Amino acid sequence: MGRANLSSAAVIAAAADLADRDGLDAVSLAALARQFGVQTASLYSHVRHRAALLDGVHELALGDLADRIAVAVAGRSGRAALVALADAHRDYARQSPGRWAALQRPAAASTAESAAAGRLVALTLAMLRGYQLPEDELVHAVRLLGSTINGFLALAAAGSFGHREPPADVSWQRVLDALDIAFRSWPIERTS
Repeated sequence: MGRANLSSAAVIAAAADLADRDGLDAVSLAALARQFGVQTASLYSHVRHRAALLDGVHELALGDLADRIAVAVAGRSGRAALVALADAHRDYARQSPGRWAALQRPAAASTAESAAAGRLVALTLAMLRGYQLPEDELVHAVRLLGSTINGFLALAAAGSFGHREPPADVSWQRVLDALDIAFRSWPIERTS
């Protein structure tokens, strides 16, 4: 790829592809410069440094995941929407492991405030509103949902579930059943 093809978007997309292929730790400006056939200094006008590059991959992944979730949950509510949202996360983690790893990084302020992050949050909140949760409880439900999905996927990726039957896919369905029950019976008011 020549210098004429360089842009911030092209560099970030190439970094995301490299992350999926070789892991997020393999992403560097030097590796991308080799891939583009340019000097590393040629990339600095498009991406300031490695942290900015990883932030770009993070934002790209947020947009990708939001697109997948939007398609998956369209026309669904309740448990069907929950399963669609969770399965979209799981499929994305499996198909785009480097991009998924970028999502596990703490988000820079600009990433957290990006349109892609806003879309993902809006889709998640819309799914949870289908459970009639009070608005002031949504942040807690989002945290439960995110930590459960991410925790399960991290353990599965580490091979933690491979030593015992039944297969992890059965446990995944039980996790989704438990989340559905939790959201349907969410405590409205705490007494303590």
